Amino acid sequence: MDVRGAARHAAGATTAVEIMETGGRADDATGARPVARASGGMLGIGALSRATAIPVETLRTWERRYGYPVPERTPSGQRVYPVASVPRLRRIAEALASGHRAREVVTASDDELRALLAAAPAMRPRPRVPAAGAVESDLFAAVRAFDAGALTRRLQAEWARLGPLEFLERCVAPIVREVGTAWSEGPLEVRHEHFLSERVSDVLRTLRLPYEERAAGPLVILTSLPGETHSLGLHMAALIVTTCGCRVLQLGPETPLPEVAALAQELRARAVGISVSVATSGAGTTRRLRALRAHLPRRTALLVGGEGAPPDEAGITSMHDLAKLDAWARQVASSAS
Repeated sequence: MDVRGAARHAAGATTAVEIMETGGRADDATGARPVARASGGMLGIGALSRATAIPVETLRTWERRYGYPVPERTPSGQRVYPVASVPRLRRIAEALASGHRAREVVTASDDELRALLAAAPAMRPRPRVPAAGAVESDLFAAVRAFDAGALTRRLQAEWARLGPLEFLERCVAPIVREVGTAWSEGPLEVRHEHFLSERVSDVLRTLRLPYEERAAGPLVILTSLPGETHSLGLHMAALIVTTCGCRVLQLGPETPLPEVAALAQELRARAVGISVSVATSGAGTTRRLRALRAHLPRRTALLVGGEGAPPDEAGITSMHDLAKLDAWARQVASSAS
């Protein structure tokens, strides 16, 4: 994903506290500073990601490891970041693209960053090689070379060999984690991660369509909370649900919660599925999920998946792995037939 406009454009895309949000403060364990002012000139982490082309997960990782970027909090408890941090983050991303490691540039001073970037044209990119003793997989090699054809062919071969659940658990999820780690630690760049995400999403969508045309079971609506910009988890969940015979309505990421609740009511959905990554997990997300649960019809289950899914609680079922979602979808499809 390329940078979507300058900071002015990104500020307009800042996610506000949802209408359903019940108030209160999120978990302050990350050290975010409370602020009394409104969020003018501030960005939510999703908007910051779009303005800098740095994935949300990477921003969270840098915050934990290196103490930057530094979030603040609005009076309602929403985590926000100064617009002024956008230029520095873009310089950091540029330095990473020149071959430097995250630990070197995220902690660098502004003067050090400028010096690194000034020298960048004379620098040769660092060789991208596997760790000592490691064997580079066909999938990883295709991502590193931006070989869309090879990546697609390998994914399709693994699909034919493994079947839906094992394909996602043993092929898709591992390569996504591997490339994400390689980007975060430096051997790969953000463009590799974006390339993989878009290509895998295309493949999963293509694989799902034949099942979608035949599905006649209960309806499942899939989306993510505002601020959660990543959609790959939704594509994985949609493939599982449709291969089990359920119908799927894919809304994509960041659908306003009141609209999700209204749609579930109108279409008599059997379930609403929400994808939560580690980057957006926490007390604020749990609060929003509870608010959504309160506005959903009683007959509609609320399923929460992804690595950031909170524990089960009344009315909210966490799908901590795809096997659990697969079992749930098969059960409801069978009971409706």
